[in-house]
Amino acid sequence: MATTAELFEEPFVADEYIERLAWRTPGGGSRGGEAFDPKRLLEEFVNHIQELQVMDERIQRKVEKLEQQCQKEAKEFAKKVQELQKSNQVAFQHFQELDEHISYVATKVCHLGDQLEGVNTPRQRAVEAQKLMKYFNEFLDGELKSDVFTNSEKIKEAADIIQKLHLIAQELPFDRFSEVKSKIASKYHDLECQLIQEFTSAQRRGEISRMREVAAVLLHFKGYSHCVDVYIKQCQEGAFLRNDVFEDAAILCQRVNKQVGEVFSNPETVLAKLIQNIFEVKLQSYVKDQLEEHRKSDAEQYLKNLYDLYTRTTNLSSKLMEFNLGTDKQTFLSKLIKSIFISYLENYIEVEIGYLKSRSAMILQRYYDSKNHQKRSIGTGGIQDLKERIRQRTNLPLGPSIDTHGETFLSQEVVVNLLQETKQAFERCHRLSDPSDLPKNAFRIFSMLVDFLCTEHIDYALETGLAGIPSSDSKNANLYFLDVVHQANTIFHLFDKQFNDHLMPLISSSPKLSECLQKKKDIIEQMEVKLDMGIDRTLNCMIGQMKHILAAEQKKTDFKPEDENNVLIQYTNACVKVCSYVRKQVEKIRKSMDGKNVDTVLMEFGVRFHRLIYEHLQQYSYSCMGGMLAICDVAEYRKCAKDFKMQVAALCYTSIGRAAGRTSHASCQELLFWRTPESSWILRNLQDAGTAFDQEDFPISPQCLPGKRERSLIHLKKHQVFKTLPFRSPISDVPLRIIWTLFSVFLSALLFILNRRAMGELRFPEEGFTMPCISPALTASACPLVEVL
Repeated sequence: MATTAELFEEPFVADEYIERLAWRTPGGGSRGGEAFDPKRLLEEFVNHIQELQVMDERIQRKVEKLEQQCQKEAKEFAKKVQELQKSNQVAFQHFQELDEHISYVATKVCHLGDQLEGVNTPRQRAVEAQKLMKYFNEFLDGELKSDVFTNSEKIKEAADIIQKLHLIAQELPFDRFSEVKSKIASKYHDLECQLIQEFTSAQRRGEISRMREVAAVLLHFKGYSHCVDVYIKQCQEGAFLRNDVFEDAAILCQRVNKQVGEVFSNPETVLAKLIQNIFEVKLQSYVKDQLEEHRKSDAEQYLKNLYDLYTRTTNLSSKLMEFNLGTDKQTFLSKLIKSIFISYLENYIEVEIGYLKSRSAMILQRYYDSKNHQKRSIGTGGIQDLKERIRQRTNLPLGPSIDTHGETFLSQEVVVNLLQETKQAFERCHRLSDPSDLPKNAFRIFSMLVDFLCTEHIDYALETGLAGIPSSDSKNANLYFLDVVHQANTIFHLFDKQFNDHLMPLISSSPKLSECLQKKKDIIEQMEVKLDMGIDRTLNCMIGQMKHILAAEQKKTDFKPEDENNVLIQYTNACVKVCSYVRKQVEKIRKSMDGKNVDTVLMEFGVRFHRLIYEHLQQYSYSCMGGMLAICDVAEYRKCAKDFKMQVAALCYTSIGRAAGRTSHASCQELLFWRTPESSWILRNLQDAGTAFDQEDFPISPQCLPGKRERSLIHLKKHQVFKTLPFRSPISDVPLRIIWTLFSVFLSALLFILNRRAMGELRFPEEGFTMPCISPALTASACPLVEVL
């Protein structure tokens, strides 16, 4: 059958098989084609089905035949397995019988061996006793004739015999066997020396096997410890040739650790003895030479050497922990380190504090000498405390002002040097202090840092800065205290960083933590009070400088000019200089402060600036053109206040203009009705000054209401050295008199412009124009109102 192979191909798909059959049949093409013959295709399918049925019958017969054959073979295999199981049972029975017989024979053999051993052991002992008696007789006769004593190659056997004779001789009475005992002892020591010499020679030749044999013989001699000492001494020959004794010691111990297990039966004891010898001889002498040289002459070098040597010794100890030194190797190595450094660690902290004190004092003195400054002592006692309390409560400068020529007496270089010295002291304290004394010693170092950095340097600079702040009525004063604030802020950041990074890990789990935090808090609060006081007095000086500018530059004729026809409507000279001065001070404040302190100080400065301008404007009377000039000045002051970027400062100046706007609302509407370039320019300046035209009520921020100002301006805190306390502005309500004054000024200025327009042309500084003619009736109708005002 041609298609049989296709039926057994894998994978078999019936649809594909029928398709191929149809395509191979003549006339079995596509339906509807010219060559398509359905009858022939049907015949082919019927014939193919018959062939498949015949094939199925043939395969079925073959399957039945194979099944019968498989059943026959299964029966034969089962029979064979049963036969094998029977033979296995027979073999197992024979094995049990053989095992019982072997056990019986072994029992007999063991019993026989015990009997033989019981007979042989006394015999061997008797033989050994006979030999020992023979050798003892030779010592008794005084002549050693045995080959074992005369042949140097049999030194091992001779050592075993003499060791046993030495033990026997110790039990003999001295009066009868003194001569024999002395001869045996002499031979004992001679053999011991020969064995040690042999061990030394083998060690020099590097014969590990011979060293092991001799060491095993010497193990039962008293001189075994001497053999170990000789081995240790010879191991160190040529081992310490370099300058780094610690590295040489580590290399030596690594080399000996590999060899000692092959030579001695107790390698951990020998290695521990070697390490002990290295520490007590080599390292101790090296440490003593390095430290005693600078102990009394150079404290800095002494502390550096002590820290370095102790660190390298502990590192060496960590490397030696890898070796087998017995059960408690940690305690063993700690005792060795303590034995070397005990005399130096007992008074370490006293040396550290003494050095830190002298070094810090030298750094500060060197800095003041470089500035040609003789440090003045800050007084203490009842009088000084009284002055300090009065100054804190009244903010009055007690004592003469000191001219420091702009020097802050704060140096980041000095601070870095002090912090670096303290950092190294903390590191040495952590390494060299006993764990129980570590918090106490760290606190003492921190106290030294506070004394010299905070008290002797920062606090002194603040005191000097406070003394250098001039009085508020001084002229051309150099206000450099803000530079002191800026540098103090930076220094406190560095101080706080070292506190957290180096001190906190040493005291975090001890009661000293609360003491350090309290000490830090106290010193910060102390600095805070002085910074607050200095900034407050500096702001007073700024206001005083502005008063001098206004007093010198502002003239009465500025707001009431004699010839109003030739006056240009612009800012007064005093306003320009004051605004320029204010902008410089604002920029300086921004550079000196950070965080919310900028807003706090600027808010206080803005409130005082507003109060000054407010009181200053109340001192003058205004003409028509003078009122316009005052409005321009107020607008410029308001622009200057916007540089503060504080809403309160802007509202302070807006309040004046808004109050005036409530009264002059009708006149402003008239200006809006007569819209001209002149009226637009006037309204723009009024708006800049804070006048409003589109609402009846002008609410003022609660921060601008009068109230008691909090005393403290500046506070120190963790990440931002200065923190802010809110305060309320001391602005008072605008009196009715100033409202009517401004309204009168405004109407007078309006009439002045209209009159000038009637006579000719009027030119303004920002715009040039000619005002159109206005009815004289309007001008006449406004005059009675002016006369009434």
